[in-house]
Amino acid sequence: MPRKLSKSKNVYAPASSSSSSSHGHSTTNLLTPYPQNSGLPPFLTDGLPLPSLVVLDLDYTLWPFYSDCHPWPPLRSLSGSVLSDRNGENFSFYKHVPIILHLLQVAGIKLAVASKSPVGDLCREMLKMLRVPGGLPTSVEGFRRSPPATKGAGGNANANANGEDGEEDSGKKNTKTKGGGSSSGSGSGGGLTDEKGRKTIELFDGGLEIYEGTKLRHFEVIQRRMGIPYEEMLFFDDERPNLEVERVGVTMQLIRDGLDWEELEKGIQKWRANRGIA
Repeated sequence: MPRKLSKSKNVYAPASSSSSSSHGHSTTNLLTPYPQNSGLPPFLTDGLPLPSLVVLDLDYTLWPFYSDCHPWPPLRSLSGSVLSDRNGENFSFYKHVPIILHLLQVAGIKLAVASKSPVGDLCREMLKMLRVPGGLPTSVEGFRRSPPATKGAGGNANANANGEDGEEDSGKKNTKTKGGGSSSGSGSGGGLTDEKGRKTIELFDGGLEIYEGTKLRHFEVIQRRMGIPYEEMLFFDDERPNLEVERVGVTMQLIRDGLDWEELEKGIQKWRANRGIA
């Protein structure tokens, strides 16, 4: 029988709330998972190399359910962070996923999806409807200067989302910021993302590979599209058989129940160790 609910309570909380993470750190507005108040974990700012591309599974990695079993369309948005299906059940990302995705992009890391879900259209719809909160700094220096209180993620974005059809979904559109810059990359600008937030799908500039098959096939398509060596890729997935991607040089971090700060750090440290970086 498929798992329906998360194995933990680590699901997305509205940006206006405060909670305590499973790792003992206070998490206010999703921006202080570590004791320092910079909003940036040290492993993103320690000066050591970072992967060029982070690839993410969907089910039990970004969200706590199997997409081919739940939810049941049609979907409606209760807020930028919560969707409801026709049975009235609510669905969202794991708690730290939205801010992690934004911070990875701010750090200059490309993002992609590799999922064997047979319901690619539904997954893309969810990635369009679920939003990353607005009002976030668009540069590493911006986070250091002023850790923001994230605003509720609602409203509509004007930018087109990626991932409409087929294996070659790429989606390379950036969203303009208040300061006139782009909300992706690690530039020195001090702007903020639009207060309405962004469709999560817009962050995946490495494309969306969502179809049945093997993860090796997914990575072959991603590598051909991006031109990034496998050794420069870090993959997060919850299923042990998918460690097969390490045969081609990808580093995979096997996670238990969703992407969080601890798993992100473990993955980056594993990627560095595989490259002989202390």
